[in-house]
Amino acid sequence: MARFITGIEIHPGAKIGRGLFIDHGMGVVIGETCEIGNDVLIYHEVTLGAVKSYDGKRHPTIGDNVIIGAGAKVLGDIKIASGTKIGANAVVIKSIEKPSIVVTEPAKVLKEL
Repeated sequence: MARFITGIEIHPGAKIGRGLFIDHGMGVVIGETCEIGNDVLIYHEVTLGAVKSYDGKRHPTIGDNVIIGAGAKVLGDIKIASGTKIGANAVVIKSIEKPSIVVTEPAKVLKEL
């Protein structure tokens, strides 16, 4: 029912830290094994999803103070460093080890912070 009303789909198995803010949440999807740190900002149409169907960890781990721009896709069992900014419509399929600005498809580190 909540998905129908809000347009946001969060799997009950996802681990979410304090202060998650979903701005204009329509179309946000957060997968079952996703882990989200504290004070994360997610804009509309963001997917934190898997690339394969198998048992175990298959969704991303998002650090603290991360911003994920509108339409971005963060896929697979990868880690996003705390303080990273992911640009709109970026497709992130590799871990981001240091705080960075990440853009394009597939995502590239524009600048380490």
